[in-house]
Amino acid sequence: MVSDVVEKNAQSFSALEGSMRDFRYIAGANLLDRVSAFYDWQQARRQSGVWPLGRSTEHGPHSKCQARTDEGELFEGVNFASQDYLSLSSHPEVRDVAIETIMKFGVHSAGSPALVGNTSLSLELERKIGDFLKAEHVALFPTGWAAGFGVIKGLVRSSDHIVMDVLAHACLQEGAAAATKNVHLFRHNSLDMAREKLAKIRAKDTTNGILLVTEGLFSMDSDTPDIEGLQELAHEFNATLVVDVAHDLGSLGDAGQGHIGIQNMIGKVDVIMGAFSKTFASNGGFVACRSRAVKEYLRYYSSPNTFSNALSPAQAAIVGKCFDIVASEEGRQLRQKLMGNITLLRELLANSGLEVYGDPSPIVCVKMGRESLARLSSRHLPSNGLLANLVEFPAVPKGRARFRLQVMANHSHRDIADTVHRLTSSIVAAQAEDEAITAGRLSLNELMATPIPTVRAFDDVTTLDRAPVRVNLEAAPSVLLRSSAA
Repeated sequence: MVSDVVEKNAQSFSALEGSMRDFRYIAGANLLDRVSAFYDWQQARRQSGVWPLGRSTEHGPHSKCQARTDEGELFEGVNFASQDYLSLSSHPEVRDVAIETIMKFGVHSAGSPALVGNTSLSLELERKIGDFLKAEHVALFPTGWAAGFGVIKGLVRSSDHIVMDVLAHACLQEGAAAATKNVHLFRHNSLDMAREKLAKIRAKDTTNGILLVTEGLFSMDSDTPDIEGLQELAHEFNATLVVDVAHDLGSLGDAGQGHIGIQNMIGKVDVIMGAFSKTFASNGGFVACRSRAVKEYLRYYSSPNTFSNALSPAQAAIVGKCFDIVASEEGRQLRQKLMGNITLLRELLANSGLEVYGDPSPIVCVKMGRESLARLSSRHLPSNGLLANLVEFPAVPKGRARFRLQVMANHSHRDIADTVHRLTSSIVAAQAEDEAITAGRLSLNELMATPIPTVRAFDDVTTLDRAPVRVNLEAAPSVLLRSSAA
């Protein structure tokens, strides 16, 4: 039973209101009872069909797949929700090396990197990554999140400072919060504001360290910083630059070296951390640097490295094989195919009247705006045969909800055209519903009692310069429906 204190303090929201932020700090003496407020809100969204999280695929992250909601309801569709940018998770050579490694090494590392958890395969992987990035020394981590958290918590002490892009990933933000109270956020991709923060710190403190933190590719906005400019700032103010390359390493650039390679900064960045889970078909992460002293310090003072089991032999072998493919001519061709898919998707979305964020990358975030419209749109996607992730506040600013479409090399042109058709059709239907609910002509309960209409697959794949439905998020839904039917 929920305590009176929790009941009194818990906010109540309908399925189209509220956000995860509202339940982060909750009142009540009983730690278990007080979480019921979040569950009640989550259930309201589930029952209204607008809870898009917790889904699972039946047979892996293929370009088309069956999936289940977190309540177990099965649906099938084109998959733009998984992170497998070069489609290496189902590559025959990657699968073969996984099977061969399990037969030879077993399935478990059985220790941390400090305590006999490494194998010859993980040591070989460290060398491959070091050669690929021209950073001689590499420490492996069990997950990308652990690498981001661990590199900050391992290097920074309570009297030190962290200067970080305000949109840096949660693992970096939480690592910073765990390491020191001296965390200084600068405006996204603003060299000028980063300079201001660094100058202000050094005007008062010349004896403690500063870690300057950014990402190679930001996953919610699909944009990149001036890495050279940030490295120059780090040198000027005796700071250390860390660049998180989780999303762009392997998937972007002629050689697959991401934006560090594109900006001609290979071998010039102080510290690079990354994840294997976007392009390299495995859990895991790494930190690369030019000093063995830094690597050894992280191995024993970065708790996710010291107190977590090492990558399994199969994971190390899988990532190693993926690096071989990424560095090969096949890898170059896969990146070209991926970029062709990215360009086509962005063009078709634009032709449909939908805006996307940032620059071309495997992350194509479609602007939605209001959370209520985004949630109603997401309600239509399973019935319309599309897997796409809805991102809303607090992961992005309030009123800037978006669908994050994640492109794979193995998506066909048919998949892409179909996706634009299904997404735009879903949004147009949701706009009419949102307008009716806002005007009081329709209740959410009445809407839930109405079957969700489905759309046919887009058959006209020969005409890829236009999409079958056009959306204008600024127009009245009634106008949109008339124009799309015309």
